[in-house]
Amino acid sequence: MSRHEIVSEDQWIAARRVLLAEEKALTEARDALAEKRRALPWIKVEKDYVFEGVLGGAEGPVRLADLFDGRSQLVVYHFMFGPEWEEGCPGCSLLCDHVDGARQHFEHNDLSFVAVSRAPIGKLQAYRQRMGWNFNWVSAAGNDFNFDYRVSFPAGSREDGVIYNFEKMPDPKIDELPGASVFFRDADGAIYHTYSSYGRGGEGFLGVYAWLDIAPLGRREASGDMSDWMRRHDSYDGDGRTPAPAIAAAN
Repeated sequence: MSRHEIVSEDQWIAARRVLLAEEKALTEARDALAEKRRALPWIKVEKDYVFEGVLGGAEGPVRLADLFDGRSQLVVYHFMFGPEWEEGCPGCSLLCDHVDGARQHFEHNDLSFVAVSRAPIGKLQAYRQRMGWNFNWVSAAGNDFNFDYRVSFPAGSREDGVIYNFEKMPDPKIDELPGASVFFRDADGAIYHTYSSYGRGGEGFLGVYAWLDIAPLGRREASGDMSDWMRRHDSYDGDGRTPAPAIAAAN
């Protein structure tokens, strides 16, 4: 652990006030960025996407319009779960651990949520039950949705590079990558794509990072990604308690 100066309370408050000014500036910048995000132009969705899912207790084909569940706004989480995979992505699982608690609130503010993956609906339902989630999850195995929104890259389609996060990148060496896409449905039933975010854009949905980032040890990600410490919530060993690290004091 890095060296920390040990100071009086008055000195600590003075240092904290300096940092608080930066935190307030970041909050204001985030609010301004959110306004710009909502002001983006929209694209009308012309394709009739049909998914396999379970909505209202009934399994069967569902259209993109059905996923709105009577609301005008829809966020789709592009959950990494390929057709041949036996488990969902651990990172996507961490993110989706945050959904149901928040969902009961944003659904009352005219926003629906659905996860979309290319795995068969049976695998998705089994994994959803294992994880204890209640949000809707549908399979895009029979349509082009994941390809059109540039989150699926099966072997044979990526060797010359792919377009992901709005730029060309080398072969990601994996079939699926994460993201979130947002849609709006107007009173006439027309659907518009309003926003998509990929890569580290998903960190904003991870409340666990917000907690870790205010703690002395932070995220403890030596390699720069969550695989250093994160597991599916039913796959951790022990309770996470470790001996207290030595704190080097600089007096």
